[in-house]
Amino acid sequence: MGWIEIVIEVAREHAESLSDALMETGALSVSVEDADEGTEAEKPLFGEPGMEPDEAAWDRSRVVALADVDIDHVTLVAEAAASIGLPATPSYTTRSVEEQDWVRLTQSQFAPIHIGKNIWVVPSWHDAPDANALVLELDPGLAFGTGSHPTTRLCMEWLEAHAPQDLSVLDYGCGSGILAMVAKKLGAAKVIGVDIDPQAIESAGFNAERNHCDIEYALPEPFSVAYPESEKFNVVVANILSSPLKLMAPMLAGRVAPGGALILSGVLARQAEEVAAAYAPFIQLSVWAEHEGWVALAGHLPS
Repeated sequence: MGWIEIVIEVAREHAESLSDALMETGALSVSVEDADEGTEAEKPLFGEPGMEPDEAAWDRSRVVALADVDIDHVTLVAEAAASIGLPATPSYTTRSVEEQDWVRLTQSQFAPIHIGKNIWVVPSWHDAPDANALVLELDPGLAFGTGSHPTTRLCMEWLEAHAPQDLSVLDYGCGSGILAMVAKKLGAAKVIGVDIDPQAIESAGFNAERNHCDIEYALPEPFSVAYPESEKFNVVVANILSSPLKLMAPMLAGRVAPGGALILSGVLARQAEEVAAAYAPFIQLSVWAEHEGWVALAGHLPS
């Protein structure tokens, strides 16, 4: 058994409706890609919160439909096009998709990741390359944070370089909980992770249990109730994006204990100055490190 992919290039205004129509006429799945991907005309579509486009499509979109190999793809495309009022059936190409062990294939794309001097992030289907290292067992999932993104790496490297031994740590925007787990394994006495996404909280809790880390995770409102503004932390780390980081400057800086540290990432190098400026009334931040165009900002409150 196998499948075919039907590849159709269409204008932005037809991408979403054609995708829906293809599903209704027999496609198993449909995705939309940038037809200019890999060229100078390629355009980023998704940005920071509040910058999402009205349509999830590019000026020149590539609609890719997966269908059973024995389907009448000529009829499938023609009926889908007619149902959305296209004057003619768009041109398309097909390519075969052979049956494979998709689980094994997917797992092969995720190898152990070495971060900093002594940290390994290891999927459950791999053995740790160095059992004596700080090892995190973490599978790719719904929540952001597997150690592969530069911003996650930067925060992990800061924590390794400034081990929070016997300190309290707040991981705000915890995602998968990876930074909270690093802090705990580096000796932090108390670690709290906060995220706005209930799925992230669930994922982080599962990951903490798997890695034998005693960490408390919560949504923002329950966190604020359990830990009022008077509750300060020795280390506050937030790996989010520049726009929400700027908005949260008073809150995040206000959670740092005297003599404590604040670490921010999710910030592009060109955004570093404006993010630091947003925090300047509360704490002085500077670029601690840069990786692949992303930076980590860090600073300490006076004791």
